[in-house]
Amino acid sequence: MSQFAVRVRGIGKQYHIGDLQHNGARFRYKAFRDVLAEAATWPWRALRSRFSGGNGDAPESDATFWALRDLSFDIYQGDILGVIGRNGAGKSTLLKILSRITEPTEGEAELYGRVGSLLEVGTGFHPELTGRDNIYLNGSILGMRKAEIRRAFDEIVAFAEIEKFLDTPVKRYSSGMFMRLAFSVAAHLNPEILLIDEVLAVGDAQFQDKCLGKMGEVARSGRTVFFVSHNMSAVRMLCTKAMLLENGRMTAFGDVEAVTTRYLSSIPSHHGREGGAQQYASADGSVRVRSVRVEDAQGRCLPVFSSSQPIYVVFELDIEKPTADLCIGFDLRSPNGGTLLRSYHNDLPREAWPPVQAGRNVLVCTLPAGLLNGGQYLLSLRISEHFKRWLIHTDDVVSFHVVLDHGESPFWAAIDHNSRPGAIAPIFEWRAH
Repeated sequence: MSQFAVRVRGIGKQYHIGDLQHNGARFRYKAFRDVLAEAATWPWRALRSRFSGGNGDAPESDATFWALRDLSFDIYQGDILGVIGRNGAGKSTLLKILSRITEPTEGEAELYGRVGSLLEVGTGFHPELTGRDNIYLNGSILGMRKAEIRRAFDEIVAFAEIEKFLDTPVKRYSSGMFMRLAFSVAAHLNPEILLIDEVLAVGDAQFQDKCLGKMGEVARSGRTVFFVSHNMSAVRMLCTKAMLLENGRMTAFGDVEAVTTRYLSSIPSHHGREGGAQQYASADGSVRVRSVRVEDAQGRCLPVFSSSQPIYVVFELDIEKPTADLCIGFDLRSPNGGTLLRSYHNDLPREAWPPVQAGRNVLVCTLPAGLLNGGQYLLSLRISEHFKRWLIHTDDVVSFHVVLDHGESPFWAAIDHNSRPGAIAPIFEWRAH
């Protein structure tokens, strides 16, 4: 029988939200000297509270929020666990508890082996130190000897592609360089348990493919991996188990296909709204998507479309300063998480590009009639500086349904479950020779 790598029993994490108040007055954040002073006077305050029948200096209970509650599971050595769920479900909180960044409010977790984590850009890095120094610092935090770090050093630097800037303080690195180095350190310093949170949401497409390849190597080496991601294709390709978190509780655990299908089927239909769906912006503020929606030929936002009619994907966005390498586009994904296609506004020859200017822009992409199969589709934002960095990389911002109704042939009406096999159902031209 396989050895345990992680055992979790009844883990819960509670946070206080809002301001702590007592008798209507707000409490300020306490400095270390305040904590020491309170500790020194606590016996006298407790004694006074007992005789006065009051509650001492304890503040009134403020509102609380359980980020995780009653979580129990076992992970064995060599398992690759995909942790999925919507934003705020508790995925990152779980990884922070396992990496000992924060303590659980209740329950316990047992980890058998050294833990390496890549939770946020810059976690465990000192901005004033060089890339070289930070590699050794992270190795020391993992409990590795200097000789072990030295053996992996060249491989780390080569993977991160930062040889030229190795002796530069990391505070001068771009976010892409920072992430490449952080992932390389986490993946090459051989921890027995590797915790990775949304690493594939940062960096360009080439770097993401490189990360996936390295994670595949890590998985084959027998190490245990916790992989938090919204990319269902990556979860299905890499993971041997999956966990679905909803509102801090585990609602599904086990078979990857079953768990990811349950998650995707729980995504509500949201086809955009006239005047602006949820807004998305790049980290530097250079691009802000005010609305992305799907419309019919009459400009109506509908939840269901006929496959015999074209569908229009409409972007309404503000651009601070357009550049020649700006790519505005989307992925069209099936409910099982597979990407069917990616389209950018500049896929055609340059003379056919729609004009993009500083300020407000409205761009429309036409999905031709007779292309899509019947079923639900998910649209993900993909806006980048070509081969440099992602500006906006957000999954499943719009969903819509297609009813298969391709045309006049009587055989379309006989299709069971309103769908043909395959991801799409295009109509091709047939001829006899």
